[in-house]
Amino acid sequence: MTTHFSLPAMAQLKTADDAEMKKRYLSAKNQFLTFEREHGNFIQTNNVNMHYLSWGDREKPCLIWVHGSMNNGYELLNIADSLVKAGFYVIAIDYYGHGQTAIPKHEVSLYHVADDIRFLLDKLNIPKAFIGGFSRGGYIATAFYDAYPEKVEGLILEDGGSVPFSNYYHKLGTEALMQKAAEFDLTEKMPWDTTYTSEFDAYKALYEPDENGNQFAILALLRMDSAKKWSVIYDKMMPLFKMASSKQFLDLILRPFSVPLFARSIVTMDPGAIFRNLNVPLLLLDPVSENDPMPFEKENQALHQKHSRLIEYIIYQNTTHNIHYQHPERFTKDLIRFMKRIHPSSVLQVQQ
Repeated sequence: MTTHFSLPAMAQLKTADDAEMKKRYLSAKNQFLTFEREHGNFIQTNNVNMHYLSWGDREKPCLIWVHGSMNNGYELLNIADSLVKAGFYVIAIDYYGHGQTAIPKHEVSLYHVADDIRFLLDKLNIPKAFIGGFSRGGYIATAFYDAYPEKVEGLILEDGGSVPFSNYYHKLGTEALMQKAAEFDLTEKMPWDTTYTSEFDAYKALYEPDENGNQFAILALLRMDSAKKWSVIYDKMMPLFKMASSKQFLDLILRPFSVPLFARSIVTMDPGAIFRNLNVPLLLLDPVSENDPMPFEKENQALHQKHSRLIEYIIYQNTTHNIHYQHPERFTKDLIRFMKRIHPSSVLQVQQ
């Protein structure tokens, strides 16, 4: 059956939807501000005024979490409370250009983020911490271990940081690599390319109708520009990564020393060399799927075999990339068990 709406009916429907969305936005705004008062912090490092979220008792064993590209510290929003209940203090940072942390005016690298984390630990008088990260955040965690191994209680790498970033691309033939590069020539306008007249309009554009609640973490993705227009903060991210076009991507992979330091630092990192004398426990979480965007299973298995005493290697079948989003309960249990093994005094409140 086909339903036809009259213009007045359509207008009433739109008004009703906008009214409902306005309620959700106001609720989200209130919750976001309250949450930031309770959990949000800033620290001025030698590089940037870095925003971070924290949960729990600072006297407990600490986990520092580093988010993936195009995300922020709210990545752990639905997981942090479980980690706190298990007896851990949790910190989730926003690194450069993400969340509420700006891109520094001077050149920086993944190792500069590691320096920021070290600065934070020292200011909080935390002698050692678990350092974990997802995707690009995993490479930052590896950089931290490389620079400050004495500050690492254990490492947690979620599909990133265990294998050279360019490993997969260098195995592709010329035609396949060109096809992969072409994916970065976007033909459709992305949300971060759009500006909005108000924060509400930007919030409404990003709101996921298939998900429940006010989705207040959306507000951490929005900013007002100099023209007093609202946009998604990630308009500068792909250029920062040097992935804003096929040419930038090919330069990054094939000519890394022709690109700026931040982008270059991920492709010139060699985890195999960094982990040659691994001396801390490492939880290696590897999502595997038919169209795996980071197919590092063989290399991860080899790393595990080389350091089987220290590395716990877990494969998540039929999982594309983001484990903590696709399998939050299992992911949380795996983290808690790993950290609990090193800190058995922590209260474990997770079903066996």
